[in-house]
Amino acid sequence: MKTAGFADVRATNLAVVLRHLRANGPSSRASIAASTGLNKATVSSLTSDLINQRLLRETGLTGNRIGRPATELALDGSAYAAIGLQVAADRLTALAVDFAGDQLLLWHRAFDGGPAATGAGRAVSAITALAQRAASRVRQQGRHVLGLTVAVPGLVADGATVRLSPPLGWADLDLHGLLAGSLRQTDLAVAVANHAGLAAVAELRYGGHPGGANLTYVSGAVGVEAGLIVDGRPLRGAHGFTGQIGRFALGPAGAPTLQDLAGIEPLVRRALPDLDPSGDLSPAVELVAVRARAGDGTTLAALRDTGCHLGQGLALLANLVNPELIVLGDHYATLAEWLIPAAGTELARHTLAPDAGGARLIASTLGLHAAALGGAVTHLDRVDTGALPA
Repeated sequence: MKTAGFADVRATNLAVVLRHLRANGPSSRASIAASTGLNKATVSSLTSDLINQRLLRETGLTGNRIGRPATELALDGSAYAAIGLQVAADRLTALAVDFAGDQLLLWHRAFDGGPAATGAGRAVSAITALAQRAASRVRQQGRHVLGLTVAVPGLVADGATVRLSPPLGWADLDLHGLLAGSLRQTDLAVAVANHAGLAAVAELRYGGHPGGANLTYVSGAVGVEAGLIVDGRPLRGAHGFTGQIGRFALGPAGAPTLQDLAGIEPLVRRALPDLDPSGDLSPAVELVAVRARAGDGTTLAALRDTGCHLGQGLALLANLVNPELIVLGDHYATLAEWLIPAAGTELARHTLAPDAGGARLIASTLGLHAAALGGAVTHLDRVDTGALPA
């Protein structure tokens, strides 16, 4: 077994300090020492380094203690930022956050991905152009860009190659290589990851779920995918191909899948038989919500049916990984008011765990750009492990 060296121990301690401040907000050095178990001299040395690296800043004095006021420390967002870029069949979304977690930009652009065989060059050009503009804007604000992660629905291998993305029509597309080779900023760290997995990372950090170290984020974008957080860490599997619950099917060959029965596009087609939902699904989903509020029978029946099937699929997942929370995201969150009652009933009916050990079903509050936020967060998380920027 390898013995931890001084650098490893220091990185671990730096991570302890950064995570404490991210979780608890501004704190004095004495408070950090008392809460983390590190001695005061170690905390003083660590925080001095972090201030010099512009990862922490002194915010002023606190009087909430006996004796002399203490200087409080907080995360410093002025020097570093990270970017997430979310790819959908009809839209690109770029989002940047600084190291303190404050949003710096949120851009949406119309997009036509096209099949990999014919449209890869056009798609990569559009993604590259948006990434370049976002990185340039962040740098103009005086911040160093820690990295860029692109969120793609489907199977993404080893943070690089899109093995299969049915919503985009891509197969075996080395998006990482094409993007990294096209960017003018050669020092920019680039990664590619699954949409739902990144959204789950964002939900863990920003969803406001105390103790939610075991959660599942279910994406209702185009396909049905799940991002899995187990014991506070993303579950990636052997090659990163976890969470493809839309492929669940019970019955003979050709039986409908969960995607067929509970996907957003099939739901829209059933709820709005007079409307063609091709293209951007957002307006159609909003119209489903409007008609549901108005009590339209066809729409409400479609939502109940979808919720029942979704709940049955989620029960399979709950019986496998036993999450504390199942979070409905993307378009599912927009329609959660009508989906959750039926889905929750079926989830409880088909989950073996008793009430105290079962999963709560809730709606995400992160909006339609959760995966982009998760993409940016992955680079902040890296620093939070003690891997400080060069």
